[in-house]
Order: sequence, then C-alpha cells, then structure tokens
Amino acid sequence: MSENRNPDPQAAADSGSRRTVLLVAVIGAFALAGIAFGAHWYFNGRYLVATDNAYVGGNVVQITPQITGTVIGIGADDTQFVRAGQTLVQLDKADADVALQDAESQLARTVRGVRNLFASSAQQQANLEIRRSELAKARDDLARRERLSASGAVSGEDVLHAREAARSAEAAVAAAEQQLAATSALVDRTTVQSHPDVQKAAAAAKNAYLNAARTVLPAPVSGYVAKRNVQLGQRVSPGTPLMAVVPLDEVWVDANFKESQLENIRIGQPATLTADIYGSKVEFHGKVAGFGAGTGAAFSLLPAQNATGNWIKIVQRLPVRIALDPAELAAHPLQVGLSMQVEVDSHDRGGKRLPQATPAAPAYKTAVFGSLDEESDKRVQAIIGANIGATRHAAAARPTKHI
Repeated sequence: MSENRNPDPQAAADSGSRRTVLLVAVIGAFALAGIAFGAHWYFNGRYLVATDNAYVGGNVVQITPQITGTVIGIGADDTQFVRAGQTLVQLDKADADVALQDAESQLARTVRGVRNLFASSAQQQANLEIRRSELAKARDDLARRERLSASGAVSGEDVLHAREAARSAEAAVAAAEQQLAATSALVDRTTVQSHPDVQKAAAAAKNAYLNAARTVLPAPVSGYVAKRNVQLGQRVSPGTPLMAVVPLDEVWVDANFKESQLENIRIGQPATLTADIYGSKVEFHGKVAGFGAGTGAAFSLLPAQNATGNWIKIVQRLPVRIALDPAELAAHPLQVGLSMQVEVDSHDRGGKRLPQATPAAPAYKTAVFGSLDEESDKRVQAIIGANIGATRHAAAARPTKHI
C-alpha cells in the first residue's frame, strides 16, 4: 500500500522566493553591466577609433654616386649599423686626382695671365703719358717755328717738318689711347680675384675638387644598412642605387583607417599602439601627425576604374601618420613594415580636419656634405693667393682707371 505524501507549502514558497531573488540578482547584474558599458562607451568608448591595418614606416635613404667610377671598397654590409659620415663606398680616385691637378694648374696659369693683363695696362698707361709728352713738345716746336718763319729766321721747310712731326705725335697718342682702351676693357673695374677668367678657372678647380671628394660616399644619416647591391670592381654611374640606410630611430606608423572612421580624427590627437612583435604587454604612445593626400587605390600603379558598368562599392582606407614617442621607440625598437594595432582618442576635435600649416624648418637635413664646399673654397683661394704675388698684390687689386 503506497503512502501519500503532501508537499510542504512553506518549502515550496521558500524555493520560489529564492528563485525570484536569484533572477532579480542576475537581471540586476546584467543591468549594472549594461549601464557600466553604456557609461564607458558614452564617456570614452565612442571617442576611440581603432584599426589593425597599420604598419611601421620609415625613411629608406638611398646611397647613389654623383660621379662615374669603379668601386674599390665597401665599408658596410646589410644589417650593420653605421654612423652619419662613415664611409660606405670608396671609388677609384686616380682619374679624379689627375683632373683636379689639371684644373688647379689651369687656375694658377689663369691668375698669372690676368696679372700680366694688369701689368700691360699699367705699361700702356705709362706709354700713353710718354706719347702725350712727345705731342706737347712737337706742338711747342711747331708754334716756335711758325713765329720765327715770319721774320725769315726759319725756313718754310723746317716749319713743314715741324708740322709733320706734330701730326705724327698726335697719331702716336691716338694709337696709345686705343691700345690702353683695349687692355683696360679686359681688366676694367675688376681685381685679380674677381676677374671673369679667374672666376671661371676657380669654378672648374672647385668642381674638380668636389668630384675628387665624391669618390668617397659617406652615410648621410645614422642607421642600418639594407638592400646592398654594389659589388667590388663594379663600374657605377651617377644615380645608380648602391645600398640603403634606414634610420630606425625616426620611424612612424601608417594607420589605414576606413573612410567612415575619419570624420572626427584631428592632427595632434593621442594614440595608443601595440606591435605584434612585442604583444599587448608593450604599449607605444604617439600622436596623429598628418593625413595622406589620397587613398591607396588613388596612388596605385593601376588605379581602379569606378566609372565602369561592373562597379561594386568598396570601403576605402586612408593612411593616417602616427608619430611615436622617441623614448619608447629607443626602449623597444621597431623595424619598417611591422604590423601594429592603433587606437586614436578623438575627444579633442578642435581645429580643421586638414589644416594648411607649412613647416617652419626642414623636416630632415644632414651636415655630412656641408664641409666639401668650404674646403673647396679654401683650396681655390689658397691657389689664387699663391699666384698673385706678394709684391704686386696691392697694385693688381686696384681697379684700372678710365682714360
């Protein structure tokens, strides 16, 4: 015989109450999480613009010769670090040295030739003074004989000879004046240093010096060598790519945002970045530095032809440059082409989306090649000074007077 068991009403009521409390707690937890998420999105999340289509970019400085030559030395290989000014490639300088010696000797000859022009001008000026003195004497003799001829003390033949002598002296003066004018035209209002012939020879000597100096190809910047194509014994010509130097302390990130994400991004906004090479444990901090002038498709080798019948809309991406913190970059170096994740905080939306601000200083510069011009000028001036002559320097430096 089975026993009838009646459920306890109080236990059933307690169980239902517990379920109700648990359900309310779960619903409350979800509600609080939703409120927290909504608050986070409203105050922070809606201002964050993120993309994982971002890559490290950098300058790839090509090393190219400025003259033709044969490679006799290579100072660095791929993956090696070089300092600015360090020799990367050495060209054979035998031909350049011969050309330099010829140009410098030609400059010395030109300086001495111009000195001779100044000396000839002074000599012809003195000759003109002699001719003028002879003319004055001939005119005095003619006037005296003409006075004496009236009294018969001097014959008419003597007067005729005196008149011929005066005309001859006048012709000599005119010839001397023309010779002086011709010489003066070559040196008028110049010095030995500023004479056109000397300037031309000096330019040729300077060019020869620069060509000789350019047989050494230094590193314009400090960085790592990449893409070495040059080999020993190779005959290279101007513009031939020999190798590249990549300064990894000046890299940036090109973040390719969708066009629908760009409305609120402004230059100067802070960005947080992570690199696949280091993972999420290492964060980089940077700022928006600028926007690309067009999408990648616009600058591709074969741009898309959207005005065709087979058109399908594709969301375009625009590169946004992110400048990195140099201290963080030094602690965790990045290489060109590495993948990055970028998140831009667009809280501050002041200013224009594409401001037209011009740079106040050069973005990049090097002082490696600056000394060549100074050294060539010093060498040219030394050659000019050595060939002017100490005793006649002052006379040659004075401009010739007009007749």
